[in-house]
Amino acid sequence: MSFTLNVNGHQHVVDIAGDTPLLWVIRDVIGMTGTKFGCGIAQCGACTVHLDGEPVRSCVLPVSAVGKRAITTIEAVGETDSGKRIQAAWLAVDVVQCGYCQSGQIMSAAALLRRNPAPTDADIDAAMSGNICRCATYVRIRAAIKQAATGNMVVTQAISVSAAGGRK
Repeated sequence: MSFTLNVNGHQHVVDIAGDTPLLWVIRDVIGMTGTKFGCGIAQCGACTVHLDGEPVRSCVLPVSAVGKRAITTIEAVGETDSGKRIQAAWLAVDVVQCGYCQSGQIMSAAALLRRNPAPTDADIDAAMSGNICRCATYVRIRAAIKQAATGNMVVTQAISVSAAGGRK
């Protein structure tokens, strides 16, 4: 079946079965590999993209359910105000460790700031709860979201173990 998808502002006509997950259409058919496969059951968040600005798990969303809604992937989130701020904060705080989950983390955080420009810790927890980081960079993720929200960028290297509540 043929579908016309609006991905990052560009139209893509794809000929694929309607039950194909959007993730595989984005990665394998269109060729954008920034969105990652993690679990395949919408539990880890690595595959998060925006559908009309809202975060969705592309690994379980059939392409037939997209319709005419706009899809934004990690490749273009930096063109949005919230995405640009999150990406700058991610670099300033040095969030990335292995990096595998980061595209999904950034997509969820950008959607949070778009909806709520001044999130509380509880807001951040709720918005990010479906994103798993095997490297446990959660302290840095929270710091980056707070910096992006306030616009007060403080360049840091990796947060020390004692600042993260570890050994003194």
